[in-house]
Amino acid sequence: MVHPVFDNLPTTIFEEMSGLARELGAINLGQGFPDDAGPEPVRARAAEALMTGSNQYPPMRGLPELRRAVAEHYRLSQGLDLTPDEITVTSGATEALAAAFFSLISPGDEVVLFQPLYDAYLPLIRRAGGVPRLVRLTPPHWRFDRAMLEAAFTDRTRMVVLNSPLNPAGVVTPDEDLALLAQFCVAHDVIAVCDEVWEAVTFDGRRHRSLMDFPGMRERTVKIGSAGKMFGMTGWKVGFLCAAPPLTRALAAAHQFLTFTTPPNLQAAVAWGLEHYRDWFQTMPAGLQASRDRLAAGLTQAGFHVLPSAGTYFLNVDLRASGLTIGDREFCLKSVREHGVAAIPVSAFYADDPVIHIARLCFAKADATLDTAIQRLAGARKAMRS
Repeated sequence: MVHPVFDNLPTTIFEEMSGLARELGAINLGQGFPDDAGPEPVRARAAEALMTGSNQYPPMRGLPELRRAVAEHYRLSQGLDLTPDEITVTSGATEALAAAFFSLISPGDEVVLFQPLYDAYLPLIRRAGGVPRLVRLTPPHWRFDRAMLEAAFTDRTRMVVLNSPLNPAGVVTPDEDLALLAQFCVAHDVIAVCDEVWEAVTFDGRRHRSLMDFPGMRERTVKIGSAGKMFGMTGWKVGFLCAAPPLTRALAAAHQFLTFTTPPNLQAAVAWGLEHYRDWFQTMPAGLQASRDRLAAGLTQAGFHVLPSAGTYFLNVDLRASGLTIGDREFCLKSVREHGVAAIPVSAFYADDPVIHIARLCFAKADATLDTAIQRLAGARKAMRS
């Protein structure tokens, strides 16, 4: 018999819209991946390591040089005092999330989550026996407050999951909100699992700050990063679990029975990139910020109401404020089928009481692709208003 958590679980909205884009030859601004190959020097290191290095099992916790490089990267970029022994390399951030949920949640534990949320959270948490407690964030600011946390946290709360920068909203959680959440975690003796895969993709001079950096959170935070997001190569699936030693022991124990390890040539290349290709962490966000501005300006000129994007690959349009009465899912289906542009309905990121008038678009694309998409979306808006 199929476990009830996975029985009849639908195909993800990302696969649905990307499948339609492939089938129809549409521009894919739905699924979040750049349309270039990624930084050539880092790819070259992976190729070299594949041909000249070991292709046998690397250490379960990850190559020592990568764990050292991750610790140093976070020291330089975020001021964190991690040691290599507090880092476990995983086969992507989703595997890191699974390891965290399976090792740290016991049946009946309550887990506070903020929606809109990554669609992997709920099935993994439920499979671990956790009980979700949802906090509903709404546009345009997508923020939580004390009253919302007081309603979500109980004596049975054992974990909170925070995604910042937040996909799909494109917001970077303000320091005052992080400080408030840290107070609740300490007061309720709660572990924070921080999905920070977009930490390197922030704009307008913003600097990512981890919840781990707040008072009382160093020993109770699991920080998750993604080399695929850092270097714009989403298929590499190299992730990081960062946590204090007692948590790391549990995380590594779960990891060893999930994927056990990650391709050694990719680990070696990521280590080299973190140590020797640091200019990337300035040039990459600057380039994406220019793409964000290009798409936002074009959509605004076309009559769309564009919401702010402070990080990630994404910006959102408010359909109601753009003069459209159509819901986000219907808008996205019409857009890809009739106008040749795939987008993602933000309602798909809610487990209940969804916001149904926001559509997400990925701007990590070439200028020509964005310009063509803008023209087509302008036509889509005109057609859907008539």
